[in-house]
Amino acid sequence: MYQLLRPLLFAADAERSHSLALKALAAFAALPGVVRPAPGRVRTLMGLEFHNAVGLAAGLDKDGLAVEGLARLGFGHLELGAVTPRPQEGNPRPRLFRLPAAGALINRMGFNNAGAAALAERIAKLRRGGRMATIPIGVNIGKNRDTPMNEAVNDYLACMEALHSCADYLTVNLSSPNTPGLLTLQHGDALSVLLDALKERQARLESRRDRYVPFCVKLAPDLDDGALDAVADALLEFQVDGVVAGNSTLARPLPPGLKHGDEPGGLSGAPLAPLALNAVRRLRRRLGPSLPIIGCGGVMGASDAQAMLEAGADLVQIYTGLIYGGPSLVYSIAALEAGSV
Repeated sequence: MYQLLRPLLFAADAERSHSLALKALAAFAALPGVVRPAPGRVRTLMGLEFHNAVGLAAGLDKDGLAVEGLARLGFGHLELGAVTPRPQEGNPRPRLFRLPAAGALINRMGFNNAGAAALAERIAKLRRGGRMATIPIGVNIGKNRDTPMNEAVNDYLACMEALHSCADYLTVNLSSPNTPGLLTLQHGDALSVLLDALKERQARLESRRDRYVPFCVKLAPDLDDGALDAVADALLEFQVDGVVAGNSTLARPLPPGLKHGDEPGGLSGAPLAPLALNAVRRLRRRLGPSLPIIGCGGVMGASDAQAMLEAGADLVQIYTGLIYGGPSLVYSIAALEAGSV
């Protein structure tokens, strides 16, 4: 069915199609019954139970507008966001571009979202409905564009406070290429200061509210091996709960002359796969076997997911693969460990 509908969706502006798809998925949520993930191998990571290996990557549903509808596609977990403490409109349109010949997207959305408090309210309402108890919901958090870099830590702490009571885990986004200066937080003293503050606040919130909420750090696929090693060492030092590797890339491993190929922003999809796989392999070697890795980038089919898991990822996430391959991709990846592929 999706393959029949895709030409119609692709005929419209990419961001308009995205909005229409979210509305359709929101309507899909009205179906009766408990929402269950696709069958797969159950694993426990970060103190949470995941019923299959495939999750939704952040960026598709920033504001939690279609959570139940997305869950009905079979995902083992959903990552919403990225959200910022205060609402922001993001960058001017157009800011999302399809590159069908490359199986890719370029976006420069700029953390457009309604703010952390609005998302927290939606998730809390969803929790009260009681239909998604088996599907972990993570939230990707970032800084507002107009927050000075020397105050960025306060934005992440504000998001942590706002979402602590409703999110199953948080992902600290240090790797979006569309927020000026953000990538610098992946390095040196800036990273150490941020992780120290986040761990202190995590412990304080656990003590105050009797609820431990793990957090991951989301890294750029453009980090070289030395930088990946340094980040991995910091994650171990500060006992961070997990890592998402990675995000969209500023590199352009594309055929020359491709329409929209020179648009600024982050590239995702099939061309990202080698970078993402390298990051996962390098991190797994440095981190050892215990710290959870979520592989994200270039997962366009079940074979890509298999490669990511074999490289050392515990889970995978999809976004661009879902746009090009449709909802059947979720079940085909979950089936890897159910013995059906």
